[in-house]
Amino acid sequence: MKDGEAPRPERSRLDDAARAGWLYFVAGNTQDEIARKLNVSRPTAQRLVSLALSERLITFRLDHPIAACMELGARLAEKYALRHCDVVPTDPAHPAAVAGVASAAAGFLEQTLSAEKPIIVALGTGRTLRAAVEQIRPVERPYHQLVSLVGNIAPDGSASFFDTLTRLADLTKARHYPIPLPLFARNPEERELLVGIEPVRRVHALAARADLTLVGVGQMDGEAQQFVDGFISREELLDLMRLGAVGEVVGWAIDAEGGVVDAPTNGRITSVPHRPGADRLAVGVAVGAAKVRAIRAALTGRIITGLITDEATASALLDS
Repeated sequence: MKDGEAPRPERSRLDDAARAGWLYFVAGNTQDEIARKLNVSRPTAQRLVSLALSERLITFRLDHPIAACMELGARLAEKYALRHCDVVPTDPAHPAAVAGVASAAAGFLEQTLSAEKPIIVALGTGRTLRAAVEQIRPVERPYHQLVSLVGNIAPDGSASFFDTLTRLADLTKARHYPIPLPLFARNPEERELLVGIEPVRRVHALAARADLTLVGVGQMDGEAQQFVDGFISREELLDLMRLGAVGEVVGWAIDAEGGVVDAPTNGRITSVPHRPGADRLAVGVAVGAAKVRAIRAALTGRIITGLITDEATASALLDS
């Protein structure tokens, strides 16, 4: 929280204090470095470190469950050269639950949108991102721009239920740019016609300039969301798997190295193409054992340069 903003809930303040305490006492950061990493002022960083002490979050170690998560996050960031990494506790009773990760993604997105300088945020779609957006507190940011990475038309011609762009625009009053297309065209020729339409070309170009890209990461198996939601057939799913696809990001099927698979479905997709590289912040939001291969591929191929996940998934990524 920057000075002058409304106070955050007590639980959130303690979480911030735990992060500041870990960064100061365990990782050895200065208060200036803590302020920069937590996007707060230096006096706020100092107060957070003091709060960690006064609430006895710090003894000879960080006495807070987020300590182990931060250690995992630091190791992941080092292994994959990440620009951002946030690891939340795993729910032992529901290891694939998205609530914790969605909450962390919401906090990260809120912090990003709090910027006074106009920014462009590019968004994927899906259940986890939708759950994250539902937790965003309304705040007017009309000078920001929100742009979709994925078509917002479902296979039956209806609007996608998991569209995140429109909902976030409602909450922020930011100008937003959807892609009014189906995820897959009928054939490559139709795809070229659709993405060549001037408004669509402008949306793709705007997404390429995004200050933050936030996406889900999908698995490529019998529970693949593209298949479950009817975007691809069982035959197309099996063909993708035979061709080496291990996951998908904004619909593009990728192999174990993060490369785009040479498959017919990738020749029909209307989503914004990937721009692998370290010069941009592209954060993946994903959790669960079934998605580990896909997340690893997206990290390896630099499709994502940041990650929000849970302890169990982070540990699996580090074990490989």
